[in-house]
Amino acid sequence: MKVKLITRSEDDFTRERSQDLQKVFRNLDPSLHPQERAHEYVRALNAVKLEKVFAKPFIGALSGHMDGVSCLAKNPRHLNSLVSASLDGDIRLWDVAYKRTVRQFPGHKGAVRGLAVSRDGEHLVSCGDDCVVRLWQIPGSFVGEATGEDVDVPVATYQGKNAFRTVDHHWNSSIFVTGGSQVDVWDHNRSEPTNSFTWGADSIVSVRFNPSETDVFATTASDRSIALYDLRMGTPLRKLIMQTRTNMVSWNPREAFNFTSANEDGNCYSYDMRKLNRATCIHMDHVSAVMDVDFSPTGREFVTGSYDRTIRIFPYNGGHSKEVYHTKRMQRVFAVKFSGDGSYLMSGSDDTNIRLWKGKASEQLGVLLPREKQKHAYLSAVKERYKHLPEISRIDRYRHLPKPVYKATKVRHASDDAERKRASRKRAHSAPGSIPHTPARKKRIVAELE
Repeated sequence: MKVKLITRSEDDFTRERSQDLQKVFRNLDPSLHPQERAHEYVRALNAVKLEKVFAKPFIGALSGHMDGVSCLAKNPRHLNSLVSASLDGDIRLWDVAYKRTVRQFPGHKGAVRGLAVSRDGEHLVSCGDDCVVRLWQIPGSFVGEATGEDVDVPVATYQGKNAFRTVDHHWNSSIFVTGGSQVDVWDHNRSEPTNSFTWGADSIVSVRFNPSETDVFATTASDRSIALYDLRMGTPLRKLIMQTRTNMVSWNPREAFNFTSANEDGNCYSYDMRKLNRATCIHMDHVSAVMDVDFSPTGREFVTGSYDRTIRIFPYNGGHSKEVYHTKRMQRVFAVKFSGDGSYLMSGSDDTNIRLWKGKASEQLGVLLPREKQKHAYLSAVKERYKHLPEISRIDRYRHLPKPVYKATKVRHASDDAERKRASRKRAHSAPGSIPHTPARKKRIVAELE
């Protein structure tokens, strides 16, 4: 007679060290786990709820400015380095990790309107209302210095004829571009502009170089235009005129042809520079003018700061924001930046403070153990699997808004619905084809010039 015995080797269950985890053997046969989907749904639901519990995005504030923060610039070579400027002419270099001022750059007599750091992280360019552009030397390493309030003198000074509104540095060479009454191209070693561009605008509001095609840059102007230029050509390339003014433009670092513009009408518009007759996406949620926009290094999302005192994070191809940040004390936001690794945000507002935020509101800070990383990865996969279910979708979509923003959003939705109904009724009571339907992505575009 044969007798079958269940035998287990003691070596398979004995830990080699006391720190090792106990070995657990599981049979993953689906027929043995009929409630697996129900269990996963509950885990996804609990994970979404806990995300809301732990959603505390605000990290801290950098205080020191005596007037509203007008612009920010990050150092490509140092993750913990940030340069800020205020409306009283004060420029500061910050050590973000220690939340302190490392260096001050005095010299501007009026408001500083533009900051830009060279690609090698050694030079800073600033411009303002005093018709002067200044070139500064950035200290190479400042971690651990305790001096705090050191001051510096400019390496070079460039005198202009009119006030400057914006500046940006070339990605590869010692060239920078300023915007004011016209677009001027400067070299570090020349006291006069090497080239100038004009195309019928009263003043240039912003300028940004393309990080991939480094000789191409985009400008926005007070005549509601977005213009493209190429340093290798003597004339501008193309010009797009919209119904309202564009305050800032930012290039997608992973898609060389695409850029996103922050507009006065409260929306952001993404365009493909090869086809400017329609927007590739409209990003809606702000209720007041969008003042600044900056892409994450991954190119998958961007952050905006608005006059409505909120900061929003949008997916690069999504029409609505996935996060909104606000505090009771934060006033109108003039400048926003993603950190070099895409994990944090910096915002400068009218209340003289620079605020530091998480890139993901519920992210756990600090060093994670391998088991914690596995747990976060598993919960994110479960949420992704069940995100379409109504309860999980509702909780994940909810964002608390300040009461003025909430009321303004309702008024704006009602106005948009009324305008949509009015247009449809007018089209229904008119001759067929007399009132063509204009897509929303083309509606805000007035003209395209070449």
